[in-house]
Amino acid sequence: MPRSNRPRRAVSGRTGSGKAPKPGAKGGPVPELDLERARSGFARRESAPDGEWSVRPITAGRAEKTYICPGCSTAVLPGVAHLVVWSEDHLFGAAAGLAERRHWHTNCWTSRSYRYR
Repeated sequence: MPRSNRPRRAVSGRTGSGKAPKPGAKGGPVPELDLERARSGFARRESAPDGEWSVRPITAGRAEKTYICPGCSTAVLPGVAHLVVWSEDHLFGAAAGLAERRHWHTNCWTSRSYRYR
């Protein structure tokens, strides 16, 4: 007897194949969208005389800790929008550059000097 190509009726939340539905599939649970993360922006790449940098903006709502800005040596307080910056062309590789990321005030990053101190 030939097989039927009709989809079978779902029994107790399972598909005809007996597998649980995937998230986002018809009838499956849909994960909730984190709007704050979507609004915060993506990491962008910047080229400067001192190298290649990845820059990720942090919104005031997501800023939860206190950091020291390397540009002005003052605190980046919780609730203050700022930038997280790390080197793309670190001497020991991209993972080392990411491990040495720093939190900068937005104005300190845009007005930084490229001279080595």
